[in-house]
Amino acid sequence: MQQLDHTSIPFNAAKPTISSWRRYDIDWLRILALALLIVYHVVVSFQPWATMIFFIQNEDSLEGLWIFMSLINIWRIPILFLVSGMGVRFAMERRNWKQLLKDRTIRLLIPLIFGFFFICPISVYIAMLHYGKVSGWAYFPNDGHLWFLGNIFLYVLLLLPFLTYLKNRPENIFFRALSKIMKFRGGLFLLALPVAVEAVLVNPEYFASYAKTLHGFWLGMVCFMLGYTFISIGNAFWKAVEIDRVIALALAILLYLVRLFLFGLEGPHALTALESICWMLAIFGYGSSFLNKPSRKLSYLSKAVYPVYIVHMPIQYAFSYFIIPTALPATIKLVFIFAATFGGSLALYEYVIKRLKWIRPLFGMKLRHD
Repeated sequence: MQQLDHTSIPFNAAKPTISSWRRYDIDWLRILALALLIVYHVVVSFQPWATMIFFIQNEDSLEGLWIFMSLINIWRIPILFLVSGMGVRFAMERRNWKQLLKDRTIRLLIPLIFGFFFICPISVYIAMLHYGKVSGWAYFPNDGHLWFLGNIFLYVLLLLPFLTYLKNRPENIFFRALSKIMKFRGGLFLLALPVAVEAVLVNPEYFASYAKTLHGFWLGMVCFMLGYTFISIGNAFWKAVEIDRVIALALAILLYLVRLFLFGLEGPHALTALESICWMLAIFGYGSSFLNKPSRKLSYLSKAVYPVYIVHMPIQYAFSYFIIPTALPATIKLVFIFAATFGGSLALYEYVIKRLKWIRPLFGMKLRHD
């Protein structure tokens, strides 16, 4: 498959078809987004409010970690929806609407349903056991850490007619206008506008309140559509993010420092939305420059990361159940839980999920063993 050399194609050049592209950087960013969610979940256990969202909480907090986590917190979920929108646009190039729905049902809905009944209840049960809420067996079906899969499936379901319309009319006025805006230095930052409008109109208590909230749903849809649009307009987006990546990173750092020192990490929503977009644009810009190449590690991780994410939460809770009550220093506990969660999840993928044909679809994988 021919790879697009987007650094040498001018804006007005004839565009290769989307089906001829292979964006390895998007695969890396998907891995990054899901890995950061696992990191976030482990760190939550060492925050003083962990019990409020039913995590197993360590008595001694590591609140200093939240200074870093608050940096990634405003874009860790939005970038996941962005990448999902990109993936749908690529998928539509090779599938009709019926095939796309079938593919997304296998990829999203089946793991969500399986997780709702068989994965997420384990985490809740372990937490209930830890806090003495149950003494015997109890069963609590829920979508837990897989909530966003339902959002993405709903976006595909609700937006499919519109997405199909845009795909069939690639030279529509919206895409043409956006491509022209991308030609201007800094024009890329206008993409923060829909994210800012959503945050201001919905006005959540916290910008990073994503899970099962109205804000999380609408912000996710905005980012999903942005991702779909970026792929649709082709080289214009990738050239722009490479050119503006330094500005985007500098602005993101500046806005983070303003949020940290002037607003105590929870700034005005419009300003936070701009910061969120700047982080994501910088990541896409540097990713396009340095990560858009194949590797054996990428090939393995791109298949492993989704099943690893699905199973990580009950594994994290199981190890937390035994490690948290010990007298070890909080930092040592954190390292042990990190290592055990990632190692245990990866081992379960490598030696069970990947090798059992019948179980693979339950984790969004193809029946065929690669």
